Amino acid sequence: MKKSISNPLNLYLIRHGETEWSLTGQHTGRTDIPLTQNGENEARALSKYLRTISFSHVLTSPLQRARQTCELAGLDQILEIEPDLAEWDYGDYEGQRSVNIRQERPDWNVFRDGCPHGEMPGQVTDRADQLIDRLRKLDGNIALFSHGQFGGVLATRWIGLAVDKAQHFPLGTASISIFAFDSHHPTVPIIALWNSKIKDFRQ
Repeated sequence: MKKSISNPLNLYLIRHGETEWSLTGQHTGRTDIPLTQNGENEARALSKYLRTISFSHVLTSPLQRARQTCELAGLDQILEIEPDLAEWDYGDYEGQRSVNIRQERPDWNVFRDGCPHGEMPGQVTDRADQLIDRLRKLDGNIALFSHGQFGGVLATRWIGLAVDKAQHFPLGTASISIFAFDSHHPTVPIIALWNSKIKDFRQ
């Protein structure tokens, strides 16, 4: 589909604020835990930047930590639940830390090996690809409230890399990243901003 030059597609990927498990490094897939008080403060701080942007769509993972972040950032009036923005399903590794998993599987890497009784890399790739296909049919600024490891997968798939390269795209809590197209080469997808905290933006 031909994109509007005057209203180009820009995807604003926002990772949710801090949770108890993000503090401890526990893999949080489908466990529906809320933000900490600090996480709520991080989410409110996002509004200082996000409220200056006109969004044509606001999509959020169905998990409450992402929805809370969206609401506290002040974008809940037009939010839409998007199931494909949910975090990686960690299956048997839910709630575990990578250091503990590697005691039994020393070389384990979620982006290469996946999770028993959870999602495998090919499944997450397919989920990201089908979401990107839908997003590329839209115009304007789109807010995506999602999660750390799935956000890394979205980044790699946006620019056409294999899912195992997502290990090189870590995301901090309440961070903002922007996916767009090169203004000089409109068919070339780029990562215009990655893993920026609100303090990085000058008001």
